[in-house]
Amino acid sequence: MMCDKGSSSSSSGEGHSTLLHGKYELGRVLGHGTFAKVYHARNLQNGKNVAMKVVGKEKVIKVGMMEQIKREISVMKMVKHPNIVDLHEVMASKSKIYIAMELVRGGELFNKVAKGRLKEDLARFYFQQLISAIDFCHSRGVYHRDLKPENLLLDEDGNLKVSDFGLSTFAEHLRQDGLLHTTCGTPAYVSPEVIARKGYDGAKADIWSCGVILYVLLAGFLPFQDDNLVAMYKKIYKGDFKCPPWFSLEARRLITKLLDPNPNTRISISKIMDSSWFKKSVPKSMVKTKEEREFYLEDKCEKSKQPATMNAFHIISLSEGFDLSPLFEEKKREEREELRFATAGTPSIVISRLEEVAKAVKFDVKSSETKVRLQGQERGRKGKLAIAADIYAVTPSFMVVEVKKDNGDTLEYNQFCSKELRPALKDILWTSPRSENSTPA
Repeated sequence: MMCDKGSSSSSSGEGHSTLLHGKYELGRVLGHGTFAKVYHARNLQNGKNVAMKVVGKEKVIKVGMMEQIKREISVMKMVKHPNIVDLHEVMASKSKIYIAMELVRGGELFNKVAKGRLKEDLARFYFQQLISAIDFCHSRGVYHRDLKPENLLLDEDGNLKVSDFGLSTFAEHLRQDGLLHTTCGTPAYVSPEVIARKGYDGAKADIWSCGVILYVLLAGFLPFQDDNLVAMYKKIYKGDFKCPPWFSLEARRLITKLLDPNPNTRISISKIMDSSWFKKSVPKSMVKTKEEREFYLEDKCEKSKQPATMNAFHIISLSEGFDLSPLFEEKKREEREELRFATAGTPSIVISRLEEVAKAVKFDVKSSETKVRLQGQERGRKGKLAIAADIYAVTPSFMVVEVKKDNGDTLEYNQFCSKELRPALKDILWTSPRSENSTPA
């Protein structure tokens, strides 16, 4: 949900708290760069702590960085994964963009490595999580292009979180030859084909960077080092490195395949996952129990006889005049993880229609007066697809329905919405006087 209202306090000093959009209380500065500051913030509605990235519009527009900011937001909204920093919400005022993200408290993986090399079991634990996240990105046509320990964060449970998608790109940015051509990334972690500037496969380039990261975790230093940048590039281009004697034989074999200077013969992610070193189980002492982050609250909430009323933020987000999605989202409408539509029908009509959809596709359904949950019976790529619908009353005769993916794979959810849900709901949509052909947002 997005809203275009300024913060209710003009204070932005580092020692003072600021109330932002009537929803977030900004606290201390956690970090800052050329164009943005990251603050500790608290969501006053649910009490959760977040990291709030505040970007000055004027600065980024002046240096032509707006497309990069938009791309970073679009990518983060697309890649929802346990090992990727989660984007909660994007808001904006006339002068600033506010990005509310998951607060990751454990610091950078780089800080751990700076103290010395890791034990092989711990390095494997982080590497398994890294590959899981990157595999998910690649399945969505997203390539990170700047993987390094500084962009890998750790949460309070010691789990890895990939961050900083500012240099990432989409598959649709490929040229006609099917390759990327922008040279980017951090020199020590960049692949030979990126250095060569002849076009490269984004997935293969990310795999190389993962290889450098694994080497650093196990060795405590970089595989390619030289005070002269050109000399270092020559080593990278030739794949000129040596494994320390403490590397296990299996680790050597995998790293050699990861740091293959020929992208055509470099190991793929599926082969990485099949390797004997990668498949070894992690000691239980390293895995901490974690509650599920997303769960359905229907059974914990009292059932209301009347639909929930919508607050000002819901209503503003429905207004085309305040909808900021065109500014931030390069994704197509069908690639979103949620949709929202208005109807003049009653809640019972909406629920009845959703139950008909569930019956047609053989989904299980649970419903109350204001909520519906549909769940598939067959397991998909990321478990059984589940969809939650909440019905809000703007006025007694005007309802808004918010549909979100509750579980499962995003692409499967999008296909369900486009092929099953949208057609079934088409005739009950509210049509504004401005547009006789209004469709779900």
